[in-house]
Amino acid sequence: MNDDLRCCGTGTCIINAEGLCWCGQQWDGEKMCFPEAAGSLAPKPAQEAASQAPEGDA
Repeated sequence: MNDDLRCCGTGTCIINAEGLCWCGQQWDGEKMCFPEAAGSLAPKPAQEAASQAPEGDA
């Protein structure tokens, strides 16, 4: 096993050419971190405001 400087410290990192480790972390150019999930479940502010607007109360 080679000593990759991107290893998170566990000694078990297997990092591919794109900087992705088997554990789900990704090299961001400075450190290993968990990437933000695409299609996060948290609503965006515009979606949240639209979902709280009253419907047809005019």
